[in-house]
Amino acid sequence: MSADSWSLLFKALWETLYMVAFSGGISFLLGIPLGVLLYVTREGRILENRVANLVLGGIVNAGRSVPFIILMVAIIPLTRLLTGTSIGTTAAIVPLTVAAIPFVARIAEGALNEVPSGLVEAAQSMGASPLQIVTRVLLPEARPGLINGMTITLVTLVSYSAMAGAIGGGGLGDLGIRYGYQRFDGVIMLATVVVLIALVQLLQMVGDRLQQHYDRSH
Repeated sequence: MSADSWSLLFKALWETLYMVAFSGGISFLLGIPLGVLLYVTREGRILENRVANLVLGGIVNAGRSVPFIILMVAIIPLTRLLTGTSIGTTAAIVPLTVAAIPFVARIAEGALNEVPSGLVEAAQSMGASPLQIVTRVLLPEARPGLINGMTITLVTLVSYSAMAGAIGGGGLGDLGIRYGYQRFDGVIMLATVVVLIALVQLLQMVGDRLQQHYDRSH
């Protein structure tokens, strides 16, 4: 590969990392509390509220039902409102985040469902408030499952970010399409695929190590 090709590859890798890091971080900040609300408002849980659970569940299910490529196009007005443009790496963070939030919420709810109900009942019998139960019992006990879910989310966001390249989102997907496919540059295409595979492997390895660490500390 030429020096120019390496430069393009590193620039595209940086753009992909930028998109995945920001969209992943924001989706965790919003998606995990949403998952907690889904858990605590379920029937028989500490803040049971059937209506709230149905509404939140409906919103999350609707968000997960829309294919990402359609979502990117459908929320272009929102993307323009938030970033001032619908093209580019920063603009791509908006649909990536919107797609990831409901995904994270369901993963968080699933991780909380794995916490033994006896721990919650014991905390209630000691007079713990709902907030204390969530922050001191549920989230710490669900930590390995949450880390596993975060790893899955980040890997999914890498795939989605490559898809965002199809509409000018930048990153490795954009590089592969513009140079590898449209200009028939097989070397760039192969290099893009290798970097994407390496990135996913690295994320999975770090996630697995963290999960094992917290599993052992239980």
